[in-house]
Amino acid sequence: MTSPRPSLDAGTYDDVDAMLAGADEHLARTYPGDDGTRQPVHTVYVPADRFRAGLAGEWGERALAVVEEGGGTAALLDAVGVREDLRAEVGALVESKLASEPIEDLRIDLEDGYGDRGDDEDGHALAAARAVRAEVDEGRSTPFVGIRFKSFEAPTRARGLRTLDLFLGELAGSGELPAGLVLTLPKVTSVEQVEAMVLVCERLEALHDLPAGRLRFEIQVETPQAVLGSDGTALVARMIHAGGGRVTGLHYGTYDYSASLGIAARFQSMEHPAADHAKAVMQLAAAGTGVRLSDGSTNVLPVGDAEQVRAAWALHGRLVRRSLERGYLQGWDMHPGHLPGRFAVTYAYYREGFLPAAERLRIYLAREDGAVMDEPATARALAWFLARGTDCGAIAVAELETAVGASAADVDALAGRPGR
Repeated sequence: MTSPRPSLDAGTYDDVDAMLAGADEHLARTYPGDDGTRQPVHTVYVPADRFRAGLAGEWGERALAVVEEGGGTAALLDAVGVREDLRAEVGALVESKLASEPIEDLRIDLEDGYGDRGDDEDGHALAAARAVRAEVDEGRSTPFVGIRFKSFEAPTRARGLRTLDLFLGELAGSGELPAGLVLTLPKVTSVEQVEAMVLVCERLEALHDLPAGRLRFEIQVETPQAVLGSDGTALVARMIHAGGGRVTGLHYGTYDYSASLGIAARFQSMEHPAADHAKAVMQLAAAGTGVRLSDGSTNVLPVGDAEQVRAAWALHGRLVRRSLERGYLQGWDMHPGHLPGRFAVTYAYYREGFLPAAERLRIYLAREDGAVMDEPATARALAWFLARGTDCGAIAVAELETAVGASAADVDALAGRPGR
């Protein structure tokens, strides 16, 4: 058979490559995709004056006590809506998690949850850094830990910078920084604030002999200006790129954002239409950049009698499930009693989807005919779902490999992640 003869000459191919070289470089630089590292399923905020070494373990013990106060594991799983056929395995996973790693990401709060303590803040910032160092040295630190300092708005800017400086200096001066160190920049209202944070990171790296780019930070989206700037653009998208690769996450602030729009307190919620709009803009802005998303929190705590605890679990569980289904794999937890429901709903979410996703991926990789004809993009999404399920402990690597008929490394490669 005669080979087809295209009519375009080699020069045209070269011209097209030359025309698109700049666009290719821009795409690779600004939309590198996720780096494949672990993302915590939640962030726990603790005021700095209440933080101490060993706090995570205390929260785990308190969470288990709340489960008993609310009627036991069966009552928890019923309240958050875990399927009957999954309850035994999910219940065991939750109990194990609360005993071994009850907090994945701990944020020492020196902002709203802490308040204005004047010069006492210096001591609390230094004490927090020493407690983090003690946990790291003893091998019992949470996988991710860091601080939320005060915003770069004019009234709190100097205080926020001083606290960040003191905390980081104490931590860096006593050893290697924790691998999972996270810094949180709150109430961002302008691209310039992100640029200022980049400058501060550069100066701190130089002062403490840290590698360039070592310090990275989250942006809290809790002001209208972050979602819609005065020029009519989504400033949150520009903020990500102004970070020069240092921005790791966008965290939605439920109550500050809602209040700033004039929403009455009793209607402020993670599922308010205004919240959904803001989070949809955040999701679009972050897509392809490698910046992770986190939903906010509920202020309804599982306290009181057993009926009140179960009602709070039901609300929290529904909100966690809603976030997961919308692509928000992380959220905030404000009380030990939130932890059991967070993990129960997260584990159930991945366990429910595990076998169907694994079977579709197995058929795709084996090039067999199945009930669904999946395209490469869907296969990648299936692999991504399964990889994230193993990250949080909902799916064991061995059972993943058995169900898919491929190695975890193959699944990671299909998901576009580096090897484990």
